[in-house]
Amino acid sequence: MDAASSRVLPPGKLAPERLARVLSLLPASDPTLLVGPGQGEDAAVLAWPDGGSELLVATSDPITFTTDDIGLYALTVGMNDLAVCGAEPRWFLPVVLLPAGQATVPATEHLFQQLGEACTAAGISIVGGHTEVTDAVRRTVISGTMLGTVDRRHLVATAGAQPGDVLLLAGWCPVEAVSILARTMHRPLLAQGWTSAELNDASQCLYEPGISIREPALAAARSGLATAMHDPTEGGVATAMRELAAASNTGLEVDLDRVPVPAFAARICRDCGLDPLGCIASGSLLCTCRPGDADALKDAWRDLGWPSVQVGRVTSPEAGLVARHRGRPVPLPQFAADELTRLPAA
Repeated sequence: MDAASSRVLPPGKLAPERLARVLSLLPASDPTLLVGPGQGEDAAVLAWPDGGSELLVATSDPITFTTDDIGLYALTVGMNDLAVCGAEPRWFLPVVLLPAGQATVPATEHLFQQLGEACTAAGISIVGGHTEVTDAVRRTVISGTMLGTVDRRHLVATAGAQPGDVLLLAGWCPVEAVSILARTMHRPLLAQGWTSAELNDASQCLYEPGISIREPALAAARSGLATAMHDPTEGGVATAMRELAAASNTGLEVDLDRVPVPAFAARICRDCGLDPLGCIASGSLLCTCRPGDADALKDAWRDLGWPSVQVGRVTSPEAGLVARHRGRPVPLPQFAADELTRLPAA
């Protein structure tokens, strides 16, 4: 075994080349699998044996960056992965791992109450899962599987972008990271001049604008105008752009100055020593479409209360991944792991 192959893996998502390697070790897929495991794809899509127009969509995600409102996080992240495929989330199976020596009965009951309330609000049923106390984790972890359905006519894949498409971003970045930083870095940020009121407002980004992109994603899918969609999560919007391009086998040209990062979001990331483009970014939506359809999509999102902006365009794979900043060409940012993994509290 050479030195490279025995190297300890860093925290965060597997690097693209490492992910491709481990996926190549998997057996051949079932013929009913229409969209399977691959870089950038948010969910699996399977055809029912009856060959009808309705498809089953499934996704799995762990919540590891936070324990505050972890039930809401777990449910929303799963819903987002299905929504960017055009699927309505319907069933949820959470695996709840509680840290030995820390888990209490009241805290566990509160977590499940959170899950129940979030499911009721979203119209989703918990149909199974698993719960245990274990010394394998240091804090509560939920790894959830979300299932839903989509009509074939409305299915959207991350791999659908085509050269000539425009790249739109709905919402702003990085909503999820801002909320996490305000909660986990509260004391250090107070020492840097933030007020308790400012940090409370930032922490509430989990709820307003929130980290769900279900509404704009489903609207885009049902419009028939979206060619591809992707949900920026771990690794931030820059990593999501790279994943979309890899899934679609295209290049990208991105105007970094057009990526919407509000002043307070840029400030909290800067004060924590992080790049907002590499921070976990649930709460925003990447979408590609033909140039002539961009205004119609943006108008539809505006009617739902969602701001959006064109941040780039899809190019040929030979053109690669390029960006512009202040009018000058720069590399598209690349992050080996989500920026939050560099924090002691992450």
